[in-house]
Amino acid sequence: MFDLYQVIVVGGGHAGCEAAAVSARSGCKTLLISMNMMTLGQMSCNPAMGGIAKGQIVRELDALGGFSGIVSDESMIQFRMLNRSKGKAMWSPRAQNDRMLFSMKWREKLENIPNLDIYQDMVVGLIVKDNIIKGVLTSLGHEILANAVVLTNGTFLNGLIHIGDKQLGGGRIGENKATGLTENLIKLGFESGRMKTGTPPRLDGRSINYDLLEEQKGDEEVQGFSFLDIPKPKQQASCYITYTSDIVHETLKEGFDRSPMFNGRIQSLGPRYCPSIEDKINRFSDKDRHQLFIEPEGWHTNEIYINGFSTSLPEEVQFKALRKIVGLENVKMYRPGYAIEYDYFPPIQLDSSLQTKLIKGLFFAGQINGTTGYEEAAGQGYIAGINASLYAQDKEFFILKRNESYIGVLIDDLITKGTEEPYRMFTSRAEFRILLRQDNADIRLTPRVIPYGLIDENRLNRYNQRKDQIKQAIDLFKELRVEPNQINDYLIERNGNPLTQKMPLAQVMLRPEIDLSDLIEQCNLKSHFEKIDKSALESAEIEWTYQGYIQKEEDIAQKMNQLEYVKIPSEFNYDKLSAISIESREKFKKIKPENIGQAKRISGIKPSDISILLIYLGR
Repeated sequence: MFDLYQVIVVGGGHAGCEAAAVSARSGCKTLLISMNMMTLGQMSCNPAMGGIAKGQIVRELDALGGFSGIVSDESMIQFRMLNRSKGKAMWSPRAQNDRMLFSMKWREKLENIPNLDIYQDMVVGLIVKDNIIKGVLTSLGHEILANAVVLTNGTFLNGLIHIGDKQLGGGRIGENKATGLTENLIKLGFESGRMKTGTPPRLDGRSINYDLLEEQKGDEEVQGFSFLDIPKPKQQASCYITYTSDIVHETLKEGFDRSPMFNGRIQSLGPRYCPSIEDKINRFSDKDRHQLFIEPEGWHTNEIYINGFSTSLPEEVQFKALRKIVGLENVKMYRPGYAIEYDYFPPIQLDSSLQTKLIKGLFFAGQINGTTGYEEAAGQGYIAGINASLYAQDKEFFILKRNESYIGVLIDDLITKGTEEPYRMFTSRAEFRILLRQDNADIRLTPRVIPYGLIDENRLNRYNQRKDQIKQAIDLFKELRVEPNQINDYLIERNGNPLTQKMPLAQVMLRPEIDLSDLIEQCNLKSHFEKIDKSALESAEIEWTYQGYIQKEEDIAQKMNQLEYVKIPSEFNYDKLSAISIESREKFKKIKPENIGQAKRISGIKPSDISILLIYLGR
């Protein structure tokens, strides 16, 4: 019934979709196995993509030839560029999406990849021989063989849903949990743990009084995620803002004695930066209100996602509290919020390709690695998928470094530091934030994947055009001159010092009070830039005005990369490092860093430990 596959991807969420797509497109016969084909690419929680640091990941995936950016743009109902109050190097794109359309677009993309098959079943075990993956076992009794397997099981591994006193087995509300695989992996020698996440109630938008809420519109200019020319929505849906209050908090507290978070039924850790509403009330008792976002689920549904109200309290308490919120006095609830516990596998058991250290040809991606968020999952899925394909073809792995991408930061953090709570990406986790901007993801990453056949002619042409236009713009900055009479009124108006003589445009641009578009308008320079795309001009402006900071980060990155080239043999005997502490030796033995750079980033490792390790390596 089944062919011999080169790669099998288990799970059809964000990680699984990206993994299957990149594996098949890079030349391998690939099978995607999902428990439910109707939920491929499902947005299990909020109907949105991107945000601070997360938006950079989506743009990176697009630059690498992934599909998350395209699918997001094609299902977008609102777009906002976040962090606009800060410098342009810190901007982060975010989109509100049509949940059903997002999933439909993902399925459409997957079904049109020639090398990719899709099958509905549950994987209950792995076929392993001599610590090498050989295939998977399914609940219907099939043995499906493959050279490589990628596990992207999300929250389904022994998933347990909590709503007040009630407990339900499931990976999502209304969907079965996945059983057997955790036990199989533990028998093979893997270490596992439990994590928790949660989701808010879903509301009937017809029962909300929007006149009492604060409207939050999208940006006038819809930029999107993809570097391709994807049509943008001609109109956007609005989100709305409301707040909890003391009376809402008191109502919620009525159910605290039945809360699985507080009565001990949930013992695993949830995401620190996306706490439940009961956790926020408990931890931030000094605050008399918390902000809530009313977010539409799509163009053709009344369903509303109430962002900021994640909860596992009894459903009658949820409902009673919701009706105490301004604008929700007559609200109807489609379904209650819930918490879910699930199995994960500490990611220090992986190498930088996301291949497991125990079983060759077996890769993990997404929430199975202890992360949270669609974007983090998709980024891992892409890396696991391309490397599973390369493993199956006996080729060298594709690795992204910390100074190359947020995806590289994410994976390096996971495999060197591990995580005991759901890991979420932030810009503060990246030491090279000015290099890793959302605007330059294509310049950074598209050339890296050209050899793998993942960049079609259209995308390659767009990349070359943008790269050329950025250079043209910077050349114009240096070439053009600004007369004092053209700009002095504008400078004085902005509390800047007037020019006393003609100056190069490039020099005037460095003034903090200057906006380039205003400068071009004031000095009648539009004709010089009319053939340069707005996004290319924006990238050129950032490259020029941040050049000092960019050069500094590049110098630091170059020094750091020198440590990445000092490889540590996988069979290195750390017990002979008698001059370092037992604790440091145990950390080295457990994580088995691939190079000195990784070894240096392990939590608790001292500079003296690295010096001793270098001596033993003959450096």
